[in-house]
Amino acid sequence: MNMDELKRQAAARALEHVRDGMKLGLGTGSTAKHFVELLGERVRAGLNVVGVPTSEATRIDAIRCGIPLTTLDDIDRLDLTVDGADEIDPALNLIKGGGGALLREKIVAAASDRMIVIADDSKWVADLGRFPLPVEVIPFGLAATQHAIGKAFAESGNSGQMVVRTGKDGHVFVTDGGHWIVDAHLGRIADAPRLAGLLAVIPGVVDHGLFIGLAGMAILAGSQGIRVVERP
Repeated sequence: MNMDELKRQAAARALEHVRDGMKLGLGTGSTAKHFVELLGERVRAGLNVVGVPTSEATRIDAIRCGIPLTTLDDIDRLDLTVDGADEIDPALNLIKGGGGALLREKIVAAASDRMIVIADDSKWVADLGRFPLPVEVIPFGLAATQHAIGKAFAESGNSGQMVVRTGKDGHVFVTDGGHWIVDAHLGRIADAPRLAGLLAVIPGVVDHGLFIGLAGMAILAGSQGIRVVERP
């Protein structure tokens, strides 16, 4: 079974937690895309739900799949968000933002009563940090912001190179919110909750890809089948 089929298995298992009448956060990325497509099949068969997409790409996919959409301006709480992750540790802390949608993803996750993460089991790690940590920043004063980020790394026992993300065209990658992303190559993150707190208070940092205490369940698909992990 290839990686794409494993991701679809995880998405199908998450769909079992969806009930009629739910308000859903719709995640971004290759695994979340499978969930949106499978949810669309259920909607066309009569399931009554409404979704809040976490990116423009997901919004387009959801419309294509026939899923009714709303915004967090019209409803302030969601029953469930289903999203992918770039890394998941045993406490179900996450690194997200490889696709650049981390800010909207975190807003939607925080507005949800429950968050389920779906992924192939290669995303399960003992410690976060092998995947570069995205930090979404305002372009103004970038050098000063990066200096402050570096101090936060040092204060939390971390170090590594920071690189401003570029797109396939070679230009600076711009998020849906009009911001830039600095990817931090840390290797291993010491004390992820502490680092998350330090980054959050830096002027110029809009948000970061550490999702601490938001996911309640991870559904991991591997060659041995599906593994479900719930937060301790």
